[in-house]
Amino acid sequence: MKAVILAAGEGMRCRPLTLTRSKVMLLIANRPMIEYVVRALAESGIKDILMVVGYAKERIMNYFGNGKDFGVHIEYTEQKHQLGTAHAIKQAKGSVGGEFLVLNGDNLVSADTIADIMKGHTGGTSILTTSRMDTSGYALVVESGGLVEKIVEEQTLKHVHNINTGIYIFDRTIFDAIEETLQAGFGEFGITDSIQRMIDAGYRVHAYRTDHTWTDVIHSWDLLGVNAMILEGVPDSVHGLEESRIRDRVALGRDSVIEENSYVKGPAMIGRNCSIGPNVVIAPSTSIGDNVTIEPFTYIRNSVIFDDVHIGSHSTIKNTIIGENNVIGSHFVVESRKDLAVELDRKLYHADELGTVIGDGSTIGCGVSVTAGALIGTECRIGGGTVIRREIPSHALVV
Repeated sequence: MKAVILAAGEGMRCRPLTLTRSKVMLLIANRPMIEYVVRALAESGIKDILMVVGYAKERIMNYFGNGKDFGVHIEYTEQKHQLGTAHAIKQAKGSVGGEFLVLNGDNLVSADTIADIMKGHTGGTSILTTSRMDTSGYALVVESGGLVEKIVEEQTLKHVHNINTGIYIFDRTIFDAIEETLQAGFGEFGITDSIQRMIDAGYRVHAYRTDHTWTDVIHSWDLLGVNAMILEGVPDSVHGLEESRIRDRVALGRDSVIEENSYVKGPAMIGRNCSIGPNVVIAPSTSIGDNVTIEPFTYIRNSVIFDDVHIGSHSTIKNTIIGENNVIGSHFVVESRKDLAVELDRKLYHADELGTVIGDGSTIGCGVSVTAGALIGTECRIGGGTVIRREIPSHALVV
């Protein structure tokens, strides 16, 4: 069976990180999140993959190529306009045979998760569900005896905790339902609308439940919790990376150096060609990418640092995500707080706990401090001694 991975969207709620890459390419434990999907498919024995790409597609295609390095065969098709999941799946029509599996590239899954739908599927259309106490923001699946009665979007239903994971098995009848969906209106077209049309027309749609790994990333700061979860299984997360070595639940990449009097407490991951210390403390649940320099007397905890970052001495960074190619001066301090209202593109969102999120390519001077939840865009220039109290747009000059 061929797998179709949906990877065309930007992920606007993950800005500023997705201003320069698609959401599926955000790093979790130094790997793009979509790589976990690819590896789960390979472990499941599904080696034939079609990726539906669109926004910033070159990053995805350059990273995976034909899939050989990942033990799979990958082809690509483009969704030129992001018009929803139904429209995205339509792009696969000429590349799939009878039955095919569909997954989202921005959900973390395991081989066991995939097995839960593969083993149960008996033909036609199948949906994989999971249970959440808080169902807000998810599509609810109402079922009886394993058959789906309806899919409810943007509502809560009393005593219904069964949510749609976005993992499906379809046969080619789905494309007729998709055409009906696309002809019915304008805007974004969700595949759940197409599935509901099939149910209303009398098709039997089966639901199967998983209690295995299924984790989604909605906002950029959600990477912190997912990164911590992956790092808890450090030996598994670096499996196949010959340049890494593991000691005390710390994965250290090739040619990386931790200088004297520095302390790294796992679970943590440090990429290749990094220079750490001396007198640096890296606390648990921190992942550091390749080519990162961290100068002396710096403290970092529960953070995600992308590639090619320089962090000056005497800095304190907690619950923070730093994009690639950032140069940060000494005495950089990030405040961290719980239960935050975070402003992003003039809208407010909730974060359980956050320091800041910094996009790619900024230069930050010495003695800069950031209040909790104030985000920094891409390619900013922030002068020394500045206090950042609100969202900084991309390409800003702050003095």
